[in-house]
Amino acid sequence: MLLYHVWVGPNGPSLLTSWALEPWQLVPAALLAFLYGKRTRTLRLRGTPVPAWRRFVFWTGFALVLVALVSPIDAFASEFFFMHMLQHVLIGDLAPLCFVVGLTGPVLQPLLRFHWVNSLRFLTHPAVALPLWAYNLVLWHIPFMYQAALHNPSVHAFEHICFFSYGALMWSPVVETLPGPEWFGTGFKLGYIALVRLFETAFGNVFLWSGTVFYPYYVQADPRWGITPLHDQALAGTVMMIEGSLVTVAALAWLFLRLAAEGELRQELLERGLDPRAVRRAVRYGRGQELSEPR
Repeated sequence: MLLYHVWVGPNGPSLLTSWALEPWQLVPAALLAFLYGKRTRTLRLRGTPVPAWRRFVFWTGFALVLVALVSPIDAFASEFFFMHMLQHVLIGDLAPLCFVVGLTGPVLQPLLRFHWVNSLRFLTHPAVALPLWAYNLVLWHIPFMYQAALHNPSVHAFEHICFFSYGALMWSPVVETLPGPEWFGTGFKLGYIALVRLFETAFGNVFLWSGTVFYPYYVQADPRWGITPLHDQALAGTVMMIEGSLVTVAALAWLFLRLAAEGELRQELLERGLDPRAVRRAVRYGRGQELSEPR
């Protein structure tokens, strides 16, 4: 890792002037951004542009990755567990969500032409994506694994790539860029989000209430700003739970509104005497309006 400091105080990095350059982590993000920009330009020239709001959300995700890896957050992550946790929720939760929302079927079409890529779509099944995400989260917080990442830049970069990748998998069944199982409708998505946040809340509480320091790396003889290792660990748990709560509230509000709209549309279509099976599938996959249009 290369660190560039405009000014560094005697006790460590400065809050506003420590900027980092980590090529091993930035190159994958830059490559994704380049491919996305190239593909969206191609679709625009063909007259089938990606909606502006999706492109905005995607680039917001890219900005979040830059903030996590380049800003002083990265410099302070080596001193404080709670700053490292902030970095991880940006990389492993918010940025992947934005990236997945920014994608569409036409954007992914060139990749899906490869058989081996198409064969990996099972990873986005909710019964697969959720356990994989949970396993990855636990694995990298085992003290041996977490400290290995702190001591080795290559392992650290791989850890961040894993957080981003499994975060994207976790969000894929909810956002559903590509059609998911028919049974996994909006109601099941509400339960899915609840399970994700229940697990994350339980995990955060371990850091919040534990009387044991899990990562000796953060134990300092002279704690900066008076933040003791246990206090630092509790702050990390708080960061995880606050971020999770805010995202959960937003996701549940969106899903509840969608559930209400789907119920209203479904009832309207059934009252018109349309086939219940066709109505259920059309509403489930967001094509209910096509049935409601007069022919």
